[in-house]
Amino acid sequence: MFNLPQALKRLVIGRAMRSEELGETLLPKRLALPIFASDPLSSVAYATGEILLVLTVGGTAFLYLTPWVAVGVIALMAVVVMSYRQVVHAYPSGGGSYEVVSRNLGANSGLVVAASLLVDYVMTVAVSVASGVDNIISAFGSLAEYRVALAVGFVALLTAMNLRGVRESGRAFAAPTYLFIGGILLMVVTGLIRLAFGDNPQAPTAALGVAAVDGKDTLQGLGLLMLGLRAFASGCTALTGVEAISNGVPAFRAPKSRNAAATMAVMGVVAVVMFAGVTLLALTSHVHYVEDACQLTGLAGDCHTYTQQTVIAQLAATVFGGSDTLLFYFIQAVTALVLILAANTAFNGFPLLASILAQHRYLPRQLHTRGDRLAFSNGIIALAVVAGGLLWFYKADVTSLIHLYILGVFTSFTLSQIGMVRHWNRALATESDPAVRAAAQRSRLINGLGAVTTALVLVIVLITKFTQGAWLAVVAALLLWLTMRGIRRHYDAVAAELAVEDVAAESSRPRQVHAVVLVSKLHKPTLRALGYAEAFRPDTVEAVTVDVEPEATADLRVQWGGSGLDVPLRVLASPFREITKPVVAHVRALKAASPGDAVAVFIPEYVVGRWWENLLHNQSALWLKSRLLFTPGVMVISVPWQLTSAKRADRPAVRAPGAVRRGQ
Repeated sequence: MFNLPQALKRLVIGRAMRSEELGETLLPKRLALPIFASDPLSSVAYATGEILLVLTVGGTAFLYLTPWVAVGVIALMAVVVMSYRQVVHAYPSGGGSYEVVSRNLGANSGLVVAASLLVDYVMTVAVSVASGVDNIISAFGSLAEYRVALAVGFVALLTAMNLRGVRESGRAFAAPTYLFIGGILLMVVTGLIRLAFGDNPQAPTAALGVAAVDGKDTLQGLGLLMLGLRAFASGCTALTGVEAISNGVPAFRAPKSRNAAATMAVMGVVAVVMFAGVTLLALTSHVHYVEDACQLTGLAGDCHTYTQQTVIAQLAATVFGGSDTLLFYFIQAVTALVLILAANTAFNGFPLLASILAQHRYLPRQLHTRGDRLAFSNGIIALAVVAGGLLWFYKADVTSLIHLYILGVFTSFTLSQIGMVRHWNRALATESDPAVRAAAQRSRLINGLGAVTTALVLVIVLITKFTQGAWLAVVAALLLWLTMRGIRRHYDAVAAELAVEDVAAESSRPRQVHAVVLVSKLHKPTLRALGYAEAFRPDTVEAVTVDVEPEATADLRVQWGGSGLDVPLRVLASPFREITKPVVAHVRALKAASPGDAVAVFIPEYVVGRWWENLLHNQSALWLKSRLLFTPGVMVISVPWQLTSAKRADRPAVRAPGAVRRGQ
């Protein structure tokens, strides 16, 4: 029988893979770079713009701070990349910051990092997709009214691609990432060559003025410092996703640590070069980029209907000769595509981290299960649902979402570097080889510098962004931290309750077994249930029916008496026409009369082949089972009777190992 849902599933995610095919999904460096580094590489598209958005609150008066802010971001990127290369070598199992902090600073600190990273991964998807949609709208302004639909649609597409597996998603995303890198470098080199030969191209907004907001053109002293720090905090969005490689080391081909460290180094160099080039071009071409288009002066039309182009769009138009050139559309296309695909960093990092947390019993165990394509499907779907909800709630607006961003990632940066310092201290305490000690001391210095630097940035981000919406990210991380602790307490309590202390006592058999067979009519399912109950050879067997309709009960008594069955039929009174309460009360009374005995309740059930048939059958049985399962010493046994539709639907199917375990 043709199974439409199964056919659609195979069309979307492909054939199921066997567990032993896991090795075939490991990544070479050329695919690992676009998979794990697309987020920090793509942030070049909006990091410069975020700096300009902050500095232009005072008009153009404070744009002179841009180079200093950019230098600070570049220096921080270098420190963080070097620090995480140490993490990759020291902890190759893939836990990244979570593993480092848990091992060196304790489980609670590790959970702080985990909660922060999970929140940040969600924000990575939301911000990257929203920014990608912004670039599409920069090229095709008529799509502005479909912003939310486009964003949610792209999240759904990314989800489908990632459900196909890490390697396949890497192949699909590799080309756009490399085209983006090539396109940005081409734009930067072309612009710098024109600048070197005295041809200084001017951005489309260079001729427009920028009005200061609320008199902020007169900032001095502490106010000016805070403005610079806010711009720096916004520019630090360029560092999001840097830690993803340290979380994904197990996905690399051997030698895993060396390949991961090399990929991280390449990512750092490329990201710094692109960010520096874009920022330099934005300054020399006098790009004006503001939060509110009405802040621009000299606009020909109504500022409320003006669609402001992104920084990348303005630079592409400037360098390549206008907004109608082929290279302009190429830059916009690859930028939009890579920004959307940058969310793939989170689609790889979030499920991996969630799987480790589930293995450690801090999240539901279902998140540790691999799907048909050996990807952590439940984690991928959970990330998509939450990120899609955020995009819908915030109307896919980058400016609103960006304030919730980067706080979590700098929390993990700081704690992981502190954890690495403690790691090297422990190593030095037991190591005597001079060469090894020298390497450990060098690594400790790098991680120590990283800890101090990222801690300062964390404070800056917290101060400058807290009241603008970052407090929501703090609350979300706190709630997630409490939830994970609660889940762990539950799993620990269950494990303690189920632990066997005395094998002889725990495995003792009940004195007697009383079998109760529920009966509604004298038909084939009832006879099968009676036969199955007697096959267990219980000490007593009785059939039980509930007197809901007196005439039907009287007919059943007559049929039962004339059937020749040697099992007594007990009729339970039900003045209020209920089925569940009388049965539960009777079973509990049996158990109370003989606490050392067991009661086995056999329930005949129809098995149907069509989903809608379930709505027509077995509702009383389901409710009964749900109540009886809470009664200690009572066993509930379903006795299935397959209807014709179920027999037709029962066809051999090819299933991957573990499919039945996953309930598929």
